[in-house]
Formats: sequence, structure tokens, C-alpha cells
Amino acid sequence: MANKDSAGKTLPPRPAPRLYLATPEVDDPAQLASELPTLLAAADVAAVLLRLKPTDQRTMISRVKTLAPVIQNAGAALLLDGHVELVARAGADGAHLNSLAALEDALPSLKPDRIAGVGGLTTRHDSMAAGESGADYVLFGEPDANGQRPSVEAIAERLQWWDELFEPPCVGFAASREEAAEFARAGADFVLVGDFIWADPRGAEAALTDVAQAVLQAYEAAFGKTRTSPDKAGHG
Repeated sequence: MANKDSAGKTLPPRPAPRLYLATPEVDDPAQLASELPTLLAAADVAAVLLRLKPTDQRTMISRVKTLAPVIQNAGAALLLDGHVELVARAGADGAHLNSLAALEDALPSLKPDRIAGVGGLTTRHDSMAAGESGADYVLFGEPDANGQRPSVEAIAERLQWWDELFEPPCVGFAASREEAAEFARAGADFVLVGDFIWADPRGAEAALTDVAQAVLQAYEAAFGKTRTSPDKAGHG
């Protein structure tokens, strides 16, 4: 069925959700640098979230600089998990912030040239405030400091609510292939995948290809087949 707006006009088909790949915590980047080209060629990955093992700034910048060209040459954006102060110096494309307060602190140094995404949004009010502040995307469903997260149903409901009402892209944090598919059905613009990809006994490439297929199939079942196109945040 064609997508129609409130005036009854037919809207262009919505693009399929894209993947957002979170790395393990990186200490030695060499192995990851060797794996990433194959991984990023295996599926439509819009961005990579680089988690850095805390150490001195010079070492962390060096690790980012090792990985940045590998990721960016594959057409994906490189975002740091926190570490806003390193983004420009290390050549990253932006940062992911873990609270509304962190986002607001980071915006002056990231905007307008770099991406500022945000999670840790426990209420709808915080989510709306993040969007109004200028977040390039909002993330729903990631674990809190105690490892707790909302139910899959609650995350899907929040994604659907956001997708229907707001313009900035929404990201669903998926802890499994099944969750990734559920969030694609709910209207996520991106699906963040991480630990379960790297832990898959078949290997990360097989896991990533599998989840990409699951996301596309779920999206097509919910919204109908359409072409992929650049996303709303301009990562594509």
C-alpha cells in the first residue's frame, strides 16, 4: 500500500533501515582494522561506533587514526563512543553521547561539521529535548550502567512513536537478530548491532550478513519493497 500523508498525498517510499555497527572495546586496533573491510563490504553499514579502552589521549587518538581510514573509505561514518574532545583531533566524523546533558555539553564543539548522536534517553521528554537540541539521531534500547534495558516491546513502541512524529532518525539497540528485525518493523531508521555480532560462533561476517537480511525482510514485510536511499541524517 502506498504511504500517504494527512492530506492524502502519496509519499515517497521510506528507505530501508541501515546498520550501525558497534565495535568491541578496542585496545589493539590492528585485528579490527584487518577485519573491517570485509565486514563493511558484506552489509549496508551506515556508521561504526568505536568503543575505546580508556587510556591516555595520545594512545586513543592513535587508535582512532588507525581505524578511521578503513571505516571512512568503506563509505561509513566513524563515531566515537564519548570522547568528544578527541573527535576532531583523531579525524572521526562525530560522537555518540550517553545522556541529554552530555549531548548539550558536546554540541558546541561538534556542530555544525560533525555528527552528534545521543542515547540514555529514559523518558519521552528527554527524547524530544534531544531532538530539539539538534541531535542527529536518538538511540533507544541500550543497557544502562547496571546492564538493565527496557523490554523489546517497550523499545519497539518508543521507536514507532518517534518515527511517526519526529524528523531526526531513530536507532534501535538490538541485542539479537530477532530484536533487529523487530526494530526494523517498528520503524527504526538504523539498527545498532554489536556484541552479538562479534560473539557469533560463525564469525562476525556471517552474523552481520544474517542480521542485515533479517532487517531487510522485516522492513519489506512491514513497509513494502523499496530501494535503499541516503538516510535522513546524511550518513549515506
